Amino acid sequence: MTADNEMEIKEAFQRAQKGHNNKAKLVASLKSRYNKLEDKTLFHEEFVHYLKYAMIVYKREPTVENVIEFVARFATSFQSPPKTEEEQQQQEDEEEDEEDEEDHPFLSFIFNFLLESHKASSHAVRFRVCQLINKLLGSMAENAQIDDDLFDHIHQAMLIRVTDKFPNVRIQAALAMTRLQQPKDPECPTINAYLLILDNDSNAEVRRAVLSCIAMSPQTLPKILKRTRDIKENVRKLAYQVLAEKVHIKALTIAQRVILLQQGLHDSSEAVREVVCDRLLPAWLLRLDGNVIDLLHKLDVENCAKTALDTLKAIFNGKPTEELLQDRVQLDNRKLIPVDSLTCENVLYWRALCEFINAKGDEGDEILEQVLADAATYADYLHGYLRVVPVLSEEQRADFNHLELVMTKEFVAQQLIHLIGCLDTNEEGGRKRVLAVLQEMLAHPQTPSSLVSLLTEKLLTLMSDDHRRIQTVAEIISDVREPIMEASQPVDKNASRRQQVQLAEVKVRIMEAKQTLEDCITAQEFSRAAELKDSITELENNRNQILQEIAEINQPADKEIRSEKNDPETLLRCLTMCAELLKQMTIKTPIGPTISALMSSLVLPSIANAHPAVRNMAVVCLGTCTLHSKELAKAHMVLLLQIAQLDEVKIRISALRAIIDLLLLFGFQLLSEAAATQTALPWQSPDRQEEDAPAVAEDKAEDTAQSILVMLSEFLDSEVSDLRTETAEGLAKLMYTGRISSAKMLSRLVLLWYNPVTEDDTRLRHCLGVFFQLYARESRLHQEVVEESFLPTVRTLMNAPATSPLAEVDINNVVELLVELTRPSALIKPSTNTEEVCVHDYLAVRMCGEMLKDPTAPEVRLYAKTLSNLELSRDETVRKDLQTLLQQLVQVVKDRVCLRALEKMLNQLVDSREQAELLIASALQPVDVNADEAATEDPSKSAKRGKRGQRKVCTAKGGRKTSRRAESSEESDGENVPESVSLMRPSRRAKTAALEKTKLDLNTLINQEANVS
Repeated sequence: MTADNEMEIKEAFQRAQKGHNNKAKLVASLKSRYNKLEDKTLFHEEFVHYLKYAMIVYKREPTVENVIEFVARFATSFQSPPKTEEEQQQQEDEEEDEEDEEDHPFLSFIFNFLLESHKASSHAVRFRVCQLINKLLGSMAENAQIDDDLFDHIHQAMLIRVTDKFPNVRIQAALAMTRLQQPKDPECPTINAYLLILDNDSNAEVRRAVLSCIAMSPQTLPKILKRTRDIKENVRKLAYQVLAEKVHIKALTIAQRVILLQQGLHDSSEAVREVVCDRLLPAWLLRLDGNVIDLLHKLDVENCAKTALDTLKAIFNGKPTEELLQDRVQLDNRKLIPVDSLTCENVLYWRALCEFINAKGDEGDEILEQVLADAATYADYLHGYLRVVPVLSEEQRADFNHLELVMTKEFVAQQLIHLIGCLDTNEEGGRKRVLAVLQEMLAHPQTPSSLVSLLTEKLLTLMSDDHRRIQTVAEIISDVREPIMEASQPVDKNASRRQQVQLAEVKVRIMEAKQTLEDCITAQEFSRAAELKDSITELENNRNQILQEIAEINQPADKEIRSEKNDPETLLRCLTMCAELLKQMTIKTPIGPTISALMSSLVLPSIANAHPAVRNMAVVCLGTCTLHSKELAKAHMVLLLQIAQLDEVKIRISALRAIIDLLLLFGFQLLSEAAATQTALPWQSPDRQEEDAPAVAEDKAEDTAQSILVMLSEFLDSEVSDLRTETAEGLAKLMYTGRISSAKMLSRLVLLWYNPVTEDDTRLRHCLGVFFQLYARESRLHQEVVEESFLPTVRTLMNAPATSPLAEVDINNVVELLVELTRPSALIKPSTNTEEVCVHDYLAVRMCGEMLKDPTAPEVRLYAKTLSNLELSRDETVRKDLQTLLQQLVQVVKDRVCLRALEKMLNQLVDSREQAELLIASALQPVDVNADEAATEDPSKSAKRGKRGQRKVCTAKGGRKTSRRAESSEESDGENVPESVSLMRPSRRAKTAALEKTKLDLNTLINQEANVS
């Protein structure tokens, strides 16, 4: 090759480094030079020679990226232009029996060179190889073809590189395999590798890269759905984008659609929520021709009404008001949906629309009048619908069709009741009509039980006075439990005939007696006449009574009587209304005579009812009622404790909630007062009782409090997950509010959080995860409790038998958590006095003491490692004590790893003065934006600094090392993964300035090599 040719290649590479050069012209110029050559070998070697300068650079320098782009364009320019479908079909018909045309020599040469280099020891070379293969395959035409052997070689090489140590190499390898997928092949190795990466790769950017290029199929869809719950925000965001762009709504099951919306609309990241609202929902509506009702049909609105309402709210937020009115449901001239046209979907849409407009306040009032009737009209409409909701008999309940129909009608009725909250009830007549309808429906025996709670809630919402609320609900309960019955007796013909016979006999006897009386008077037998006269009077009274009875029989009169109903359904309805009343009452409202009467006649007797649902609701009523009265709480605390231990699980949980609420409101002093009440003699006055029994009351209170804590501790070991979760949540509340301060109980909660048994209990994990952070950051006293629980927790884990689930827990991760929670800088209001002795000082002394007890114990290495992660105060006394302890440890500890850690810690303490000066100097310096990168490069510094008040991401079975995870996240830049966030385009001057600042210039290396040669 001549010198001119060398200059041509060299000049092309030099000019390709500059971004403003037209690469198409460079490619055309170099290609024309290449086509003129007869021997291409020297050109190939020279081209690769200059390419290698770019391939040894790992950093994403603009000059190197421009060269890589130029090489990809030049190599793919030798491909034949894409053919139309007709030309391609014609070529296939003509050359059926002929061999395929071979690839261009230069393209094959570049691919072979790259494939030979993919196993290079330099991660920079491996990265550039995968990047070039990705760009080469991506730059080819859509219907391009390559040799089968070359395809297999590329495939095998990239399958190796997706397991590379460096994340950026894995990213480029994954992107390079995009066009090598075969979605119709269930055993496709590329897709299998992608699925493995999605499940197991620790780097988020690698997972994002796979998400961006994986093909959709029934095999890959579940894995993509799983990434919507990824720990990283960017991965979740991209997963929703991919689903919006590539997956039709009909390809998802109803459960999958509901879960996607439920999780996406409530995601902790605002960016993810925006993607769901701006990308996923519009994409689904577009495929359904914008029909929102049809979208609701694709969801199970009866079982996920909350998710459907959130979805509708998100849709409404993206539409102007005029469009909302155009898309409204079909209302009649009364602004109501005809009863015959009511469905679950359109009534839910109607409710969501009214609530959305009503939430706008005054500006939405005029719009609301266009989609909702006035209060009186709507009350009559609701009354008419509720009266026709059927109540199933036992036989009909067994028929699924009847049951489904009734459940649908009840769901529609619930949505119509919810719409009461949007009515304008300021007008007196409309409000009275609504109240009358609600009261009538609550008292109506045919109203379904599922509607009672909602009806009561809306009724009480329309009343502001607690006394009126109590009186109204008490009257309704009385009417429901003791309804007025009309008693009527049917006409009995036999009885009537007997009455007539008796009447005739009496009349005959009266006539005979009168005749005898006259004879006696004539015979002047006056004593006999007096007796007969009394007998006649008695017979006449008997006759009158028989006549009255006959009249009653012939004309039966209806009677109104009250009969008490004690069947489970009636009691449940009454208790539901009572519980809703107690919830709506102000906490300061005292328990009056009416509530007391309800307690004695309804609630307390129902606690012993045989029906579990009745007992459960009675316990809820009792627990809610005791919150309003301390005296009532003291009287029934023991009963609630018994229920929490003896009844069914659901009822035990209700009792446990009541106990926790009482302790939160009144504290454990409630137990001492209750004990004093129970130990006092009944005939003594209250003053005398307080004087005579304080000591006994205190002892009983301590025993009761201890028994409660023991009971709660036993519940933490329960196999019933709901009971365990409720107990843990209650203990967390008690500890956070200061009602309990127990290091032992905190240790139990930490162990429960890490226990693999609770891995699937997301509510428990979430609750405790939030609690630990809030509790430890709240105050110094809380951190001291955490510090006290440190050693018991570690001992429990170290001594756990191999058969225990706790044996699987990563102790290092637990220790890291406790150290992070006790950092002085993690406090919400950290102390400004740096000389003050902090919690980590006490923790260091405790660990040194433990190591001195048994220097050969296995946990000594753990303690020695933890010492270097503590934030010690500058108190000289503490440092001297620690220095003395460390010197003793150095003499007795034999393990080399421990000795190195202890000696390092000892040297830090000796040079404490110099360290203090460095700390003061660093405090005066401005914040370094590269501090995170520096900390990642130095694991020891990262361990010292830590994440303030945050738990490190790890599962209970043991997580990966933090330093490796940090390294992976720092190395991957994610530049090749599509990102939806639009960035502001920098100006040309800014680009030029940034380019000039780039230190790397391949020209220097090329010229230097040319001079040497």
